Amino acid sequence: MESRQRTTSLPPPFLKRIWLPESQGDDAPDWTSYPFSLPLVRSGLDLQFDKPVTILVGENGTGKSTLLEAIAHLAGFSDAGGAQGMQAVEPSSSSGGALGARLRGAWLPQVKQGWFFRAETFFSVARYLDGAGGMDYLSASHGEGFLDFFEDRLSRQGIYILDEPEAALSPQKQFEFLKLLRRIQYAGNAQVIMATHSPILMALPDADLWQMEQFGMRPVSLEDTAHFRLYREFILYPHETVEAMIE
Repeated sequence: MESRQRTTSLPPPFLKRIWLPESQGDDAPDWTSYPFSLPLVRSGLDLQFDKPVTILVGENGTGKSTLLEAIAHLAGFSDAGGAQGMQAVEPSSSSGGALGARLRGAWLPQVKQGWFFRAETFFSVARYLDGAGGMDYLSASHGEGFLDFFEDRLSRQGIYILDEPEAALSPQKQFEFLKLLRRIQYAGNAQVIMATHSPILMALPDADLWQMEQFGMRPVSLEDTAHFRLYREFILYPHETVEAMIE
């Protein structure tokens, strides 16, 4: 069952800050094992949210999904995805959950509604919703089902943690998703924390963009991301770029 909803008149972001408190002795985690061996964790994880939409970017292996899982765990979501209190998918003993159990968060207020979206569990969650609530997310194409789901769920007040929502979206559909995110910003009643590889989604105006890299995290502009630079090279010199990358 989903947690009982409580609305607030306060604007987002509701989750203001996350941090990993210092721990010593027997209470300290194993800093040599994942996820505590991640540089962003070992260097002292402390992230402040200043805007309704925060976007995390970085190469595979930098810990984006693990960090989102940890934030979702902190917020009361199942590691497998879904709404708070929902068990549509069998939860896993994820590394993100282990980190989330140690995270601390500053809320104003702590909202009890929202969604943790994971592309790899979407169909299991959608099947659960179709059966339980008369929805019909699975009758459309993969991308259309994603968009229908986002249109329905993200229009409500809450905190939304999205791990690579572009997974099934064509470039054109990514712009449709951008419109939805823009409406969320204008409505002023939801917070979005999103990881993406899509330069299109990274370009959302008035969002905070954070680069996750080998030695931690830093604010970054779209034009300075490796994703944007690579796509720009490909657009300007498609054949030369492909040949250089595959040789």
